[in-house]
Amino acid sequence: MESTGGPYLNTAAVTSPVGIARLLQMTFGCTTFSLVAHQGGFSAAYGTFCMFVWTFCFAITVFIITCEFTHLHSCLSLSWGNFTAAFAMLATLMSVTAAVIYPLYFVQVGCYPIGCEVRDFRIAASVFAGLLFVAYAAEVFLTRAKPGQVTSYMATISGLLKIVQAFVACIIFGALVNDSQYGKYVAMQWCVAVYSFCFVVTVVVVAFSVTGKTALLWFPFERSVVIYTFGAVLLYVSAAVIWPVFCFDSKYGSPQRPSLCAKGKCPWDSQLVIAIFTYVNLLLYVLDLAYSQRIRFVSHL
Repeated sequence: MESTGGPYLNTAAVTSPVGIARLLQMTFGCTTFSLVAHQGGFSAAYGTFCMFVWTFCFAITVFIITCEFTHLHSCLSLSWGNFTAAFAMLATLMSVTAAVIYPLYFVQVGCYPIGCEVRDFRIAASVFAGLLFVAYAAEVFLTRAKPGQVTSYMATISGLLKIVQAFVACIIFGALVNDSQYGKYVAMQWCVAVYSFCFVVTVVVVAFSVTGKTALLWFPFERSVVIYTFGAVLLYVSAAVIWPVFCFDSKYGSPQRPSLCAKGKCPWDSQLVIAIFTYVNLLLYVLDLAYSQRIRFVSHL
């Protein structure tokens, strides 16, 4: 953005379409967690996760607006374009998750037993949580790389997909630790190794892009990313074949959900979630590989 407010302040940071989207993010985020904290209430791990999402996204958004408005981001050892693009995508994923979880677990039609006032606060919080997701999605839409445009890597489709891949991997890890019985067979442990390796390397790629250190590497970063993405596709193909076989084949697991399996504490449910998101991530890596052939890496934006 070019400064329109003199040498010290950048008013375009709050008047441009992206700036307006960020102001809406700040407003909706503050409103959401204020409604929940004041009267809506939250409990257990699901409620704590939602409050963390709203407060975390609010804090980082305020930080971004402040830095761009005052030009302080030029003093940071970050690739600012990569950082803001990566955060916008991450916040979009986190906010849509919270926007689904909170009403699912805390909103009800009737007033009993929480009372009508609490119910109304929870409904209002859910509405603003949905608006928060729309605001972050709008920033991703506005800042994404256009065809033929030279931009930050994290603003490209391939860069945005990296954030989604890491987020999906976190969902897989959550299901793994929820009594998935992945230690039952060595083949299932191989799948866990695949998920872990791909997650770590993806996070490293994002970290190097955000910090702007890719130019300091002794090997060609862009070529290495493409090669890694191809390897990740092959690894996920193996996991997509092995995991369902050892979980749902009658020889090793159960094709159907056991009738005596308790809701919320059933290994079969966790195994199904892992299988579904394995295929989701496989698709994401295939798309990433396809798009990575057409992008130009820029480390200094």
